[in-house]
Amino acid sequence: MKKILVTGGAGFIGSHILEKCSEVPGLSVTVLDNLSSGFKEYVPLSMNLVQMDVRDKALIDFLLQEKFDTVIHLAAQTLVPFSMEYPLVDADINIKGLINLLEGCRKSGVKRIIFSSSAAVYGDNQHLPLTEKEIPAPTSFYGLSKVTAESYIRLYCLLYGMHGIILRFANVYGERQGETGEGGVISIFARLLHEHKPLTVFGDGQQTRDFIYVGDIAETMVRSLSYEGLATLNVSTGCKVSLNALLSVMEKLTGQIPSVQYGPRRKGDIRDSVLSHEALQKELGPMTFTSLQDGLSRTLAYFSTHP
Repeated sequence: MKKILVTGGAGFIGSHILEKCSEVPGLSVTVLDNLSSGFKEYVPLSMNLVQMDVRDKALIDFLLQEKFDTVIHLAAQTLVPFSMEYPLVDADINIKGLINLLEGCRKSGVKRIIFSSSAAVYGDNQHLPLTEKEIPAPTSFYGLSKVTAESYIRLYCLLYGMHGIILRFANVYGERQGETGEGGVISIFARLLHEHKPLTVFGDGQQTRDFIYVGDIAETMVRSLSYEGLATLNVSTGCKVSLNALLSVMEKLTGQIPSVQYGPRRKGDIRDSVLSHEALQKELGPMTFTSLQDGLSRTLAYFSTHP
């Protein structure tokens, strides 16, 4: 039985990873979450939930006691605007919390760490689609905290013989998503459409994103459980979609014409983002990604019954 720890597993992305893990035989999964944004209801009854913050000093003793084989690290501060206003808090969670976890991994003999990073590490790089060879140049403290965390993970893996896989997520969306984080625009739009309220777009709507369905993220994570070595991989569809085009697809799927208000661009926001997934397919095997229309159909159906 392979013992897996998922930090932040009671959140949006984590809950889908737990569902996927429950389909894999031979896994014993424990979830560690402070429940600041996660929900107990998202954790299957077959899995153990430990309510703890990754910054807690007790984390190291917990890891020493449990002797996990693999750690999937999702727990993080994910809000770009928050990071710009409170960089110390952002760094405390995303960097100091990670180091606390890595120390526990080192001392307890964890064999593999899988880290959820972000396209935010690239900043406003126009060499699209972005490959992993691009030099990170984040435009937000959130992106900076992620790229710093990546460096810590690489060095810990090299120094202490752990396998490590860093997954740079594009803009994730899907069922159970909150109205925050990098991909939260879709859940916000879905709720406002359902409530027949006006939508606000920060900028002219021509800014682009690479939206990836959360089910594809879960599939990638499960494949990563057997990865050996050290790698940094983009997890994306490789498709560039403007916010205006996104609204058009949502309009077609719902039959509703949204009322859109355009506001000023927010500090730290990236203008255009699309990631190459060639390295991902090479390292983890061929993947078929959920189309935007199919993913949005599932997401909109969820929000129509979960207002």
